[in-house]
Amino acid sequence: MARLFALAMVLVLLVALDRGLVDADFYRDVDFVWGSQNSGIWNNGDSLALMLNNVSGCGMVTRNQYLFGSIEVQIKLVKGNSAGTVIAYYLSSTGEKHDEIDFEFLGNETGQPYIIHTNIFVQGVGNREEQFYPWFDPSTDFHNYTIHWNPSQVVWFVDGIPIRVFRNYESQGIPFPDQQAMRAYSSIWVADDWATRGGLVKVDWSCAPFVAYYEYLRLRACPWYGPTSTGQCAETTPANWWTRPGFETLDYQQQGRMNWVRENYMIYDYCKDEKRFNGVLPHECHLPKY
Repeated sequence: MARLFALAMVLVLLVALDRGLVDADFYRDVDFVWGSQNSGIWNNGDSLALMLNNVSGCGMVTRNQYLFGSIEVQIKLVKGNSAGTVIAYYLSSTGEKHDEIDFEFLGNETGQPYIIHTNIFVQGVGNREEQFYPWFDPSTDFHNYTIHWNPSQVVWFVDGIPIRVFRNYESQGIPFPDQQAMRAYSSIWVADDWATRGGLVKVDWSCAPFVAYYEYLRLRACPWYGPTSTGQCAETTPANWWTRPGFETLDYQQQGRMNWVRENYMIYDYCKDEKRFNGVLPHECHLPKY
């Protein structure tokens, strides 16, 4: 009986620790870094809107920094003609040698699909873009976008389906973002010099304002309080669920789902763009994804 009671108390503690990281809300956990007049929060902090008009857009950032875990949110993208606009959702550290993990949603002309643009920067170096068409209309309903980041891999999920993996191959001399804490950002802004058909289609301001809606921010990640946090956030402990066995790579079902997305909806892969890299592809392109 004593062992059962002790086990129950451990489970209660783990749930409490996990809930402390999960129960985020937009009132408490984010600040607006620009364009706050173009934002709105309601539903007890569970719902948010970011708006772009012909004056300015809007951008927000989490108040805390994190190192490893999962950052996820539900987003409903701009309805109708959003050509020339970008909705960015990403993790980033600061400085020239920053790390960054990106989702960017490139606006469309009416009747054309959005493009899900992904990238990763390590020590300020990016050039690792992959792009996808969504297999749904992301402007008619909310969809879940998750950045899962642990010492073994970075995974981009859409509605729980992995679309991309960047593994830790530091042993092969490939840099990996595991030393710098990052905050989560999201913004809506104009990028009509490149966002839609390479900049051929500009923003139609008669369609403004452009509004993106957000729900249920979840910060299931390790808060970072300084350099000593790096080791703590990477420890294999019950509280650090992202370091437990089974999270080092995708399971077989996840691998199958990711292959389905990449075979049917992928439209650009930097690892296949030999011309861009003068025939010498980055080293990770020759290594297994999982």
